[in-house]
Formats: sequence, C-alpha cells, structure tokens
Amino acid sequence: MLHVDLDQFLAAVEVLRDPELRGRPVVVGGDGDPAKRGVVSTASYEAREYGVHSGLPLRTAARRCPEAVFLPVDRPAYEAASAEVMATLRASTAVVEVLGWDEAFLAVDTDDPEAEAAEIRRRVREATGLECSVGIGQNKLQAKLATGFGKPGGVFRLTGETWFAVLGDRPTDALQGIGRKTAGRLRELGIDTVRRLAETDPGELAGHLGPATGPWLVRIARGEDSSPVTGTPYVARSRGREVTYQRDLEDWDEVRAEVERLARLVADECAAEDRPVARVVVKVRFVPFTTRTHGQAVAAATGSAVEQAALAALARFTTRRPVRLLGVRAEFDRR
Repeated sequence: MLHVDLDQFLAAVEVLRDPELRGRPVVVGGDGDPAKRGVVSTASYEAREYGVHSGLPLRTAARRCPEAVFLPVDRPAYEAASAEVMATLRASTAVVEVLGWDEAFLAVDTDDPEAEAAEIRRRVREATGLECSVGIGQNKLQAKLATGFGKPGGVFRLTGETWFAVLGDRPTDALQGIGRKTAGRLRELGIDTVRRLAETDPGELAGHLGPATGPWLVRIARGEDSSPVTGTPYVARSRGREVTYQRDLEDWDEVRAEVERLARLVADECAAEDRPVARVVVKVRFVPFTTRTHGQAVAAATGSAVEQAALAALARFTTRRPVRLLGVRAEFDRR
C-alpha cells in the first residue's frame, strides 16, 4: 500500500500561481492579514524553519517570521488543484482512496514499490507542478506513518520487519490516532514508548482505557491494520462553519445567537446534500487561546434539530469567559 501526501499543499498552490514566492516563507490563513485574528492553515517549509505551523495564530506567525508573505485561504483554487492531482492518481491501475484535498491511499500490485512511488511522484509533478511524498507499507497504518519519514519530496518504506527499528523507541504519540491526552494516560501507566505499548497485554490495557480502545492501541503499536483501500468516491464526513471574531464576544447571549446562526448555515448545507446528521459539535476558543468542544446527538433529521443540538452542546460549556472563535460542525450518519 502507498500513501501519497502533497507537500505544503496550500502554500505550494500559491507558489505555482505566483512563482516569485518560490523560496520565500509563505503563510496561508484567514483573510491573509496577520494584524487580524486568524490561524495558520499551512506554512511553507521556509516559514516552518521559524516555528510557524498550522493552527498557530497569524499574529504569532508574523512575530516569528516578519518577512513572511501572508495570503488568504482560497478554497476554490485548492479544490481545483486537488481534483487534478486525484485524477492523475486514478489514471493508474491502482485502487485509489482519497482522504481529502492533499492525500490518498493507493493499493498497487508491484514487486518494486519504490519504483512505483517514484513514478507516481513524477506523474503528479508533470501533471500539476506539485510535489508529493510517498509512504510505502504492508498496510495503511504503516504507509501513512512512512510518509512522514519521506517528507519533503521523498519515498520511505515501513514494514513489519522494520517497524520497531524505526518506531520502537519513539513516544506513543508518534502513532497515528494517539494524541497528547491519550499519551499522557499511557505515561501514567508506565507506557512511554511504542515498544512498551506493543508489549502490553491488551486485556490489561482494556481495564484502564476501555474494552475497545485498549486492545486497539496495542494493535497499532504493533503496526497492525486490517482496513482495506477502497476505491469508493470520497464523501465528506461532516460539514461545518467556523468564525474568528475580531473583537471578543463577552456577552453569552451574543455567543448563543452566533451559534444559532452558524448552525442554520450548516443545516442548510446538510439539507442541500440530503444527508442525515447524527451529531453536532460546537467548538469554542476562549481568550486568549484555549479551545474546548462539546457534542450532542441530533434527535431528528431536520434543520431545527441541528440548531437545537448545537444549543444543547453549547449549554454544556460551564465557563463564560470571553470568546474569540466559534464553530459548529455537523457529523453525518455513516450508516
């Protein structure tokens, strides 16, 4: 299996549109004005050398890299570039599973996966001008993790035989699916590396982290993944709206009104796709930069039910500090 990941995708698209940006630190985010509130969507590798990364406030990015070129997010341009890349990948005989704008899995039948990966990189470059990295693995988990070792613009293979040599001594959050919170809980149990997690008894870990989560964590630590690459068309799993406010919202009646407004917009988008919504998640970023989320199941497949679920999720926030960002995301029923 191969995992294809476009390098610095949004920034790379901007460089293609304006070649004078090549070699300069480029930051894409918000409306492109670092004097306003917003966060970095993508930073070029030149900007990353200054500590600029996705999710960083634009103002902080400007302080770290004053000479950076800041550009607004141009969703239609990125969607068009992504479609061109995915069409290029589908032109091969491989089964292609699109994961989003800038990455996809490919199932290929070859005795020389490195040569296949190099050929994919060449075809993407010639068709679009964009560079990509390719991870090779015996399953999707291995391939996706391998890509990180191949970046930028390279190829890396990770297999069951090399798994522990590459990852064994790394912290558990080096694994896809393990975040800071889960890694912290594992450390409390004396499990601080991928190797130690792989050696843990699944039943014992189930007692601490749950009957599904515990054994699953042990499996991924062992590099095991049975999920297939499917060629079914990519379908978004959710729809959402998010707004960063240029002034803090201190009145929670105003916060409630904004959540209602965003929920109506999201409900309209979901209705246009005629897909039932199972859950609504409300995201609140407090001043200065603390983010929390709460979710709520949707009671019925109506637009008003989406709004009601959003307000119910908002009601679960007990803190009433000033707010700088609000988001509402509707998650579709996957049945």
